[in-house]
Amino acid sequence: MISLPASKSPESAVKVPAAEKLKVADLSAYYRGKTALRSINLDILANHVTAIIGPSGCGKSTLVRCLNRMHEVQAGNHAEGQVWLDGEDIYAPGVDPVQVRRRIGMVFQKATPFPTMSIEDNVTAGLRLNRRRLGRAERDRIVERSLRRAALWDEVKDVLRQPGTSLSGGQQQRLCIARALAVEPEVLLMDEPCSALDPISTARIEELLLELKASYTIVLVTHNMQQAARASDYTAFLLNGDLIEFGETNQIFTNPGRQETEEYITGRFG
Repeated sequence: MISLPASKSPESAVKVPAAEKLKVADLSAYYRGKTALRSINLDILANHVTAIIGPSGCGKSTLVRCLNRMHEVQAGNHAEGQVWLDGEDIYAPGVDPVQVRRRIGMVFQKATPFPTMSIEDNVTAGLRLNRRRLGRAERDRIVERSLRRAALWDEVKDVLRQPGTSLSGGQQQRLCIARALAVEPEVLLMDEPCSALDPISTARIEELLLELKASYTIVLVTHNMQQAARASDYTAFLLNGDLIEFGETNQIFTNPGRQETEEYITGRFG
């Protein structure tokens, strides 16, 4: 089984039940007529990291894209069922997908800084897309706050007007995280954010996740079992579009309830 880090909380600490931030109910998703997800039911708790694991093609990325209605952006894609954000169905008639995506931000597998923009312009790009006008003082405050939250400020504070693409791969990914945080989302979706990064950069991102969950609800898609074990509080295992098992990460990795889960996390397939 995957070894898990020891808890940093005293055993005597009183645990306050976490609030449910997202609730997925009977969610199915389709890609040009092909079923990608089948009747997924999942509760995602506020201020926790929930990891989504499973072999390639199992529906991990489709699931997180359904959580902020990005799945439907591509022609031929659609979803059925409900995703509740603080008790409101984001798929209900009349709900503006743009506003959903403001509240539920996303960081993609490949770092995507805008190549023609400076570091500071990359951070505020989302605000401009939301047609928010910024004075210089407010702009500077948001840039610094977002870069600090992404653990990047000290590395770039003297080169803010250089292109975002001048940064290293790990720095570019943290820049994309800062850009997502600048619009002050409530939930942050991260689709394999470390897959193209070296071990040092990966460790920085994992440390950042542990810091960010104090302020955000995080859903992390990862193919790295050790990363899921280190960085998440809860883990969902998908296989062929079905949710096979969901529970506390410690339980999933040390005492899974399903044979398929055990076989996957021990490397017998996938």
